Amino acid sequence: MILYYSATGNTKFIATELAKKLDDQCIDLLVRIRKNDYSELHSDKPFIVCAPVYMSEMPRFVYDYLKNTSFTGSRAVYFIADNAGYAGITAWQAKKLFKKKDMEFMGCAEPVMPNNYYISHYKGQTDDEIKDRLFKAFDKIDEISNSIQNCEKLKTRHVLLAEKLITLPINSYFCKHKINAKDFSVLDKCIGCGKCEEVCPLSNITLREDKPSWGDSCSHCMACIGNCPTNAIEYGTVTREKGKYNFEEYRHFLNEIR
Repeated sequence: MILYYSATGNTKFIATELAKKLDDQCIDLLVRIRKNDYSELHSDKPFIVCAPVYMSEMPRFVYDYLKNTSFTGSRAVYFIADNAGYAGITAWQAKKLFKKKDMEFMGCAEPVMPNNYYISHYKGQTDDEIKDRLFKAFDKIDEISNSIQNCEKLKTRHVLLAEKLITLPINSYFCKHKINAKDFSVLDKCIGCGKCEEVCPLSNITLREDKPSWGDSCSHCMACIGNCPTNAIEYGTVTREKGKYNFEEYRHFLNEIR
């Protein structure tokens, strides 16, 4: 069973491609996370969990969901950490989490995908850079699926102690004091479709007079911006300068190179 959370399509692409190659069931965790649905998940095949990397670690709402959910059947679990170039302490987190659940951790792969966190200090990415990352992702997915089919452990990058000592306190500080929704705004071209409200994993967006309003539980997943059908959502002036990203805009490119 393949479980995934995806904000702007990168992780969904990886999960669904693995499902095709492995002839396995694929479940989007968004609704379960939004509803705090921790009902049992059963699979006779190894579990494969796919998630993005936020600030060098697993998204906290994904971690909390996995921690509180019961997994029955197979005791083997693989983790796929979709990242923009550095997966940080995610592999260590996943191994520690599933060890506590008495599951056999079969390793963590770290495929590099286009960056959707454009409100950071990273420079914007060109169209060619995005396509190059997506092209290379095909080979990585093949490599991952072959290892899983052969019941092999994924080669997992060793997470250094220094990475943990730096990441854990800094991320705790940023999540508490710096990550918020105050700079989100909506333009007049908003059509009030409610897509942003629907895709927010923390249910932090509500429509008021057919316009989105943000609460205080933002995770900076970028799902609202990336999935807006009219590009009506901005974050300060950053998104106007760097542009926005959603995987679906590049699906035609991937179809051409298959």
